[in-house]
Amino acid sequence: MISFKQLSLEAKAAVAAGVVFFFMMLSRSYLAEQLELKTRHWLLRLQMTVFVNALMLIGSRHVWRSTVTTFSRSSAASSFCFMPWKIAVLMFLALAHSSFFTLLFLVAEEPYFFSLAAYTCLGAYIILIFFLFALGSVEQAYKFLAGRGAKAGSGNKNSRTAMKPVLAVMLTVVLTIVGLLNASQPPTVNSVEVPVHKLPSTMNNLKVVLLSDIHLGPTVGKTKLAMIVRMVKALKPDITVIVGDLTDSEADVIRPAVEPLGELNSPLGTYFVTGNHEYYTSDVGNWFELLKSFNIQPLHNENVKIVSPKSTDDWFCLAGVDDIEADVLRYSGHGMDLKKALSDCSSERAIVLLAHQPVAAKWALQERPDINLILSGHTHGGQMFPLNAGAYFLNPFFVGLYKVGQNTFVYVSPGTMYFGIPMRLGSRAEITEIILHSP
Repeated sequence: MISFKQLSLEAKAAVAAGVVFFFMMLSRSYLAEQLELKTRHWLLRLQMTVFVNALMLIGSRHVWRSTVTTFSRSSAASSFCFMPWKIAVLMFLALAHSSFFTLLFLVAEEPYFFSLAAYTCLGAYIILIFFLFALGSVEQAYKFLAGRGAKAGSGNKNSRTAMKPVLAVMLTVVLTIVGLLNASQPPTVNSVEVPVHKLPSTMNNLKVVLLSDIHLGPTVGKTKLAMIVRMVKALKPDITVIVGDLTDSEADVIRPAVEPLGELNSPLGTYFVTGNHEYYTSDVGNWFELLKSFNIQPLHNENVKIVSPKSTDDWFCLAGVDDIEADVLRYSGHGMDLKKALSDCSSERAIVLLAHQPVAAKWALQERPDINLILSGHTHGGQMFPLNAGAYFLNPFFVGLYKVGQNTFVYVSPGTMYFGIPMRLGSRAEITEIILHSP
């Protein structure tokens, strides 16, 4: 029987990741109600950081072999540039691995340069792993199809072997720069017109501005949020809604960065529902109090009547549900409760629901098909290549406007900022201006 010491580094990393994952699930299921919120927060964050880094060790080993070991066997090893290259690759991998630790120790009013560098390396790491795997698969497919005949034309095996990592690195550098430039641009303003069945005629052309997935934390700070608030105010919305993942940190740690939200002054109110990342902070109660101090109303499985400025008899129901991750984490007093959220919301009136995850939107429509409009986020539009494909297949609604049935629409925001990695590839940050029409 093979002992643990005899396993390869990749196998050891996989075993370590499996063990950490097991204890992470154990903590979520059995220790959630026995630990204090702060203790649970740190334990889960630490477990997730160790789990991700254990998995990344497998990829890092492959990156090192492809970009360093491959060249050490060629004439390039005697080159003056080889040692600086080895150091650069080592630093790149070290920064990528340290990115998740910045979430624990380096969160402030504005992002630290180290956090930005670490998460940039993480984004480049993901792209590089993809291209090394993709080019390796193409190479193996070519060898399989060419068969023995390929040997006859293989004049310089070393040069061909070196081409794969060189091409992968070049593509990674180009896409990383493009992704950084794309994410550094202000969010685009996307105006969407939605017919809302049973919306009072006096509320025709009501303007709702949708924000989602701002992710205040290691790489998004006060300056970015102030820019978003300025853009929202310029749109002069009747209502502003924030559908989750506003933050990745505790309220007291990042409070100065949140201050621009106090400038939002939509006449019919500003509303907020939780996303999965709010529950990862284990500080939802303090966030609710902080948002209330800025005149932002959390909809904690509850609803409000949005009354027409022209007639007090005309109104529609705006409801919000807790994110479904609260149920997974067994977060006390929280969890998606659609029945409670829609209490007193009659089907005789228009109903608009705020639900962070598209999966929650799907569940809500299965239970209450009379909902007219659901506003969600969470997917980030995949945020960056090659993660887009995974986000597309994992969510029932990916990004943009969907019509469900005769009188129901779902809109999924691609996110107003980004999570961690300050890059966007194949997606664009967005502030959504939704114009409600009375049919």
